[in-house]
Amino acid sequence: MDCVFCKIIKGEIPSDKVYEDDDFLVIRDINPVAPVHLLVLYKKHVGKIHQLDEEDKKKVSKVFDVIAKVVEKEGILESGYRVVINNGEQAGQEIDHIHFHVIGGRKLGKIA
Repeated sequence: MDCVFCKIIKGEIPSDKVYEDDDFLVIRDINPVAPVHLLVLYKKHVGKIHQLDEEDKKKVSKVFDVIAKVVEKEGILESGYRVVINNGEQAGQEIDHIHFHVIGGRKLGKIA
């Protein structure tokens, strides 16, 4: 498998880690769109939301606890932040591995 996120999770590619547990790795995006732009990576390789099995769904539901921890650590809990998941090419998903963008640190524009 030639998945860049899987390689990051395995430590084969360096990253700026913010948080890690058994199911998730949170890293800083290498091309940030805001002062805080984190990627929350599900450690198991699953390409799209609809490919999650029941066990994956239980684990991925913990993502909100992970996000709560990292936004507090990054100092954007009170000011606000955006959580985005792109699912599929037309939605803007560039890497076929489920991940959440956590974006904040400045006023964000409205989404069309």
